[in-house]
Amino acid sequence: MAIKPEPVVLQPEKARRADTRAPWLTLRGRQRLLQAGALLLASLGAVVILVPMVWMFSSSLKDNIEIFTFPPRFIPAHPRWSNYREAIRLIPFFRYMFNSLTIAVLGVLGTVISSALVAYAFARLRAPGLTALFYILLATIMLPGTVTLIPRFLIFNWLGWVGTYLPLIVPSWTAGPFNVFLLRQFFRNIPRDLDDAARVDGASYFAIFWRVIVPQSIPALSAVAIFDFVGHWNDFLDPLIYIQKTEMYTIQIGLSSFRDIYNTQWNYLMADSLLATIPCLILFFLFQRVFIQGVVVSGIKG
Repeated sequence: MAIKPEPVVLQPEKARRADTRAPWLTLRGRQRLLQAGALLLASLGAVVILVPMVWMFSSSLKDNIEIFTFPPRFIPAHPRWSNYREAIRLIPFFRYMFNSLTIAVLGVLGTVISSALVAYAFARLRAPGLTALFYILLATIMLPGTVTLIPRFLIFNWLGWVGTYLPLIVPSWTAGPFNVFLLRQFFRNIPRDLDDAARVDGASYFAIFWRVIVPQSIPALSAVAIFDFVGHWNDFLDPLIYIQKTEMYTIQIGLSSFRDIYNTQWNYLMADSLLATIPCLILFFLFQRVFIQGVVVSGIKG
């Protein structure tokens, strides 16, 4: 019985050349190189961000003499955990934190509510000149806040609001242009079929906004809330201008109490500054997932 020879499968010339290429020249190799490069850049960015935080924590455990030693040392020779107790005692720290928290929470409520309503009108309603109004609103982003500083002060002084928290809270209820733009982009990605179905059931425009748009826009609303909370919490200029009583100071103004003309208590200043960042860090880590989702979807689609 004759034995039939096995058929010889000839590889195409292109496949043979692919087998002889270096591993990093293949598609999978290039993808891995790109992933490694992105991871390296992210790691470098994390280091750049974390180094000041580490230095702040290290300085909060030193005395003023050790802070200025050369070469600088990240690890204190004799950590002084009592600096935190003294820093809280030297100023009414918790009173200032409460003042900042009050302004930030009320400001966030105003920003989210007003910006969502205005963005809903621009995204879902139809009216003559609505697009032109939206572009005019966006153009105000290019106007620096320092340009309107004096007119705003004159208006608030005429209203008798100087010396109160009203100049720091009321403007948040007027829908900032950046927040309106962010929410409008998100609202436009929600299917209009949901609006039509709700309208068939007899829902009004406000009912559609509250029952259809808002439940689907939690990521975008969370992003706006976090941005605004951090902005209010770190604001220094406006409280410095409008607040006149010491007991009404925010935490950012209160931290300046450790500085005078001739000396600065850097260890206490660093201790309280580190404690002042805790609310923002907690807020971000609690809502990290919805925050990133809201920024990505609002910024790319639509």
